[in-house]
Amino acid sequence: MRRRTLLATAPILAAATAVPAQAALNDTLRPYLSRYKFPALAAAVVHKGDIIAAGAVGKRRLDQDIQVTINDRFHIGSDTKAMTSLLAGMMVEAGKLRWNSTVGEAYPELADTMDAGLKGVTLDQLLSHTSGIPSDTDTSIKLFWDAYMQDGVNLDGMRYWIVRQIAGKPLGSKPGAEFHYANLGFILAGNMIERVGGATFEELVTQRIFDPLRLSTAGFGPQATVGRTDATFGHAQMDDGTLKPMLPGPNGDAPAVIGPAGTAHLSILDFARWAGWQVAEGRRAPALVKPETMRKLHTPMIEIGTIPGSGPGRAMSGGYALGWGVVKVPFRPTPVLTHNGSNSMNFAMIMLDPRVDVGVVIATNCATKDADPACLALAEELFGRFGG
Repeated sequence: MRRRTLLATAPILAAATAVPAQAALNDTLRPYLSRYKFPALAAAVVHKGDIIAAGAVGKRRLDQDIQVTINDRFHIGSDTKAMTSLLAGMMVEAGKLRWNSTVGEAYPELADTMDAGLKGVTLDQLLSHTSGIPSDTDTSIKLFWDAYMQDGVNLDGMRYWIVRQIAGKPLGSKPGAEFHYANLGFILAGNMIERVGGATFEELVTQRIFDPLRLSTAGFGPQATVGRTDATFGHAQMDDGTLKPMLPGPNGDAPAVIGPAGTAHLSILDFARWAGWQVAEGRRAPALVKPETMRKLHTPMIEIGTIPGSGPGRAMSGGYALGWGVVKVPFRPTPVLTHNGSNSMNFAMIMLDPRVDVGVVIATNCATKDADPACLALAEELFGRFGG
């Protein structure tokens, strides 16, 4: 099996909203399921906070004939990053952090051994991949797994262990100067939030985001329960191209320590509720943060140019905000907020057009090379039908 890519690169509701019949989008989804040979595929469209279309088709796992339901949980990978950034915004509004809080300020006990460049890296640079921390390498991925071997610590302790391991390492570029998609930067930001929040990242997100938005299916790690086929299984692509269902457990997801960079899961309906709250940019209850904080989260900090892999004649370009890409796609007149997420066994896409208060969410339980273009094509179709 190819070396695991932990998380996908950047882009490409106060109360429960009305839930449409599952079949509303099923006929739309089936041709994509067949053409791209996905195990399962789900999608939903939200407009002005209401889910106006949704569907889920296919199997929870390829080796069993168990059909997915509209309430099945899907893994959303790096789409978790927007949750981390929102949580950071809450800490800023509470006066516990500033957007320009530095790593050196957060870890004064490491000052004597911390790299001078890293000391000056700010919270918003970590959340916009402009910190100078390099993109994932074999060395950093090994750190994620080695964190499990630390005795007597919970996930926040494991993340702090990672921070201590990288504290003395030089940056790859000057802070603020270049875009390098770094999951390690989100782990560091997540641990800064844990320090001032007094709980693990997972507890804070559950209490401050999942519960207020009533995302009842949301959680972290593999989307199915160990020993049960009660949700979709991720599928790893083997060297011969076949897909292998991955049981929930240690190899069913990326290491739990990277939670702030991307281990969330939820149903497509809850994914749509999250999208519906985000696309309103602070104008829809519950008021988790102020509108000006949402504008900060959604405003690009750096231009990233042409998005790789968008294909001839389908060029996309844009910038990166805080956990969001702000991208010009060929089928929308103005830039959209978007992000992809993958743990190499699942794939998810979220795309929001605040101008018309419409969001589209898509998820599948594999991450083949076709997942990104297929989901982008499906997003175009759904925006064409519902995003006027």
